[in-house]
Amino acid sequence: MTMGISDVTLQGLFGPVSGSSYCVLASTQLTTSLKQFKSKRRKCSFYMKLQSHSGIDPNLLLINGAQVKSFQGKAERNRSQFLKCQCQRTDGIPGISSEDGNGAWLKGQSGAKRQLLHEATAQKVFGIEEIKQGRHDNEVIILNDDKSASTGAVKFAPPKRKGSSIEDEALHLLQESVVHYCGTPVGTIAAKVLTDVSALNYDQVFIRDFVPSGIAFLLKGEHDIVRNFILHTLQLQSWEKTIDCHSPGQGLMPASFKVRTVPLDGDDSATEEVLDPDFGEAAIGRVAPVDSGLWWIILLRAYGKCSGDLSVQERIDVQTGIKMILKLCLSDGFDMFPTLLVTDGSCMIDRRMGIHGHPLEIQALFYSALLCAREMLAPEDGSADLLRALNNRLIALSFHIREYYWVDMKKLNEIYRYKTEEYSYDAVNKFNIYPDQIPPWLVEWMPDKGGYLIGNLQPAHMDFRFFSLGNLWSIVSSLATTQQSHAILDLIEAKWPDLVADMPLKICYPALDGQEWRIITGSDPKNTPWSYHNGGSWPTLLWQLTIACIKMNRLELAARAVEVAEKRLSIDKWPEYYDTKSGRFIGKQSRLYQTWTIAGFLVAKQLLAKPDAAKILWNEEDAEIISAFNFMTDSGSPRRKRGRKPLKKTYIV
Repeated sequence: MTMGISDVTLQGLFGPVSGSSYCVLASTQLTTSLKQFKSKRRKCSFYMKLQSHSGIDPNLLLINGAQVKSFQGKAERNRSQFLKCQCQRTDGIPGISSEDGNGAWLKGQSGAKRQLLHEATAQKVFGIEEIKQGRHDNEVIILNDDKSASTGAVKFAPPKRKGSSIEDEALHLLQESVVHYCGTPVGTIAAKVLTDVSALNYDQVFIRDFVPSGIAFLLKGEHDIVRNFILHTLQLQSWEKTIDCHSPGQGLMPASFKVRTVPLDGDDSATEEVLDPDFGEAAIGRVAPVDSGLWWIILLRAYGKCSGDLSVQERIDVQTGIKMILKLCLSDGFDMFPTLLVTDGSCMIDRRMGIHGHPLEIQALFYSALLCAREMLAPEDGSADLLRALNNRLIALSFHIREYYWVDMKKLNEIYRYKTEEYSYDAVNKFNIYPDQIPPWLVEWMPDKGGYLIGNLQPAHMDFRFFSLGNLWSIVSSLATTQQSHAILDLIEAKWPDLVADMPLKICYPALDGQEWRIITGSDPKNTPWSYHNGGSWPTLLWQLTIACIKMNRLELAARAVEVAEKRLSIDKWPEYYDTKSGRFIGKQSRLYQTWTIAGFLVAKQLLAKPDAAKILWNEEDAEIISAFNFMTDSGSPRRKRGRKPLKKTYIV
């Protein structure tokens, strides 16, 4: 990773600028500034100004009218170092002035002064966009963005209407959860109120948890916090990561980060803020967060589509970050399948729950991230091989999931009649699945109308549990076909008492219990039957359900689920999850005022009020993938003898 002077705005370095002549600088001042920038400790007063100011071309500096190429330097960091901020410029912030024209620096200020600065900065950050007034209360508000016409930005903000008291409370709580770094918002804390003395990591900013918060802010027209989050987590990607003398592959995104205040080097009387990331080396179970990088790409695309600001995804460091994630995911290994092979606990279900292998949630996010990355990658010679590998994987992955993960009554009956121990290229039972693996509960539970994608597939093993997030995001990303997407929603509607009941939505169904629970979870006391990840009800899943329903034009299903949740969430103080088979109890270890519960509800309400806004998140089905899938499934093609028909194109299945 490299970072140049493009990461420093002239206003942040040298004070206010005006006109086309950005700045005039003595050579000694320039040398001093470059040394300060090149320092191993990044100061937020330099980096953050880039994000919150100016239309200055970030790729060049003009000094006395001459163009100066950006300085390049290594961005690798040891884990003993932090992203640091020791001071903040006050020029341009309302209510704070300085005697000289260049503004004043605030160092080691007291809590009251620091709070004043944060409030002033927040006013500036969240007051940047001017909004044109609608002709009446229900008219859609259009963001005043001159670039939107040319960039294809989604022109919307929430309808100007009087929100319910519950929505107002949720919005207030979301704003209270915002975490600031050097006076600018960079994310939202996982949970505001902790139920015990030990905070564990609920006081950190999680990438996966921030996604619904980021979407809520985008839909409200508050883009800066999402931009800041994207760029700061990108900076953390390049850190050197070591667990027991072993370093994971480059491109890994952190699971979370925490803003810490530490004494300033060489001055015990002053403090500075630092970013401290966790890549899984401190997490329970020490599991790397595979989904973090995938969610980061999805949020980056949503930011560009909603704000119209494509300059972020076009930055060299952002393009490099996307490529690093893709190379990590597309790297060669021993696996014979196009799906990503991961360990247990590497996604939203972050504890041992028997999802190791090829869990559906990871595959749906992987597919979505590949589509988003292909859309954002700049066309250049260096990306040709990567794009070729990406396209091949998209076709193979879509066929594999649609063909082998799908179950409905017809497919179940087919599996029930499988022959085993087939050794041939045209075997029907390719994975040697034994019919006795079909669980008794599924035979009675599967409705006549409807179906779903199973949770996992490996040799001689099918995990028939229904996992909500994987199925919903398969709809959103178009990993599932249109027919399959409608069937998944049909199943949710038919099995409403099991999957929704008193609180939406079951993270998985059914729960593991008895000997199965003891063997698979290791007798995990947090994942007891119908609790937490083992069949618990998670209200944050409302926003994924809502997007899926809007995409398939089934808004009434999402509205029904939101109505169920709305009756209890505020009264119950916005719990993280609910327990029992019907979701009647607040989870026994559930944190209250959980931010992604709050944000998930808000996003669901915002999207129901403005369904067109959901387009920033879903992926349309790709014509080439449809064509390839139809070709492969034509005339029983997956079971044909090898080499019967030569392919015009090579598709890796």
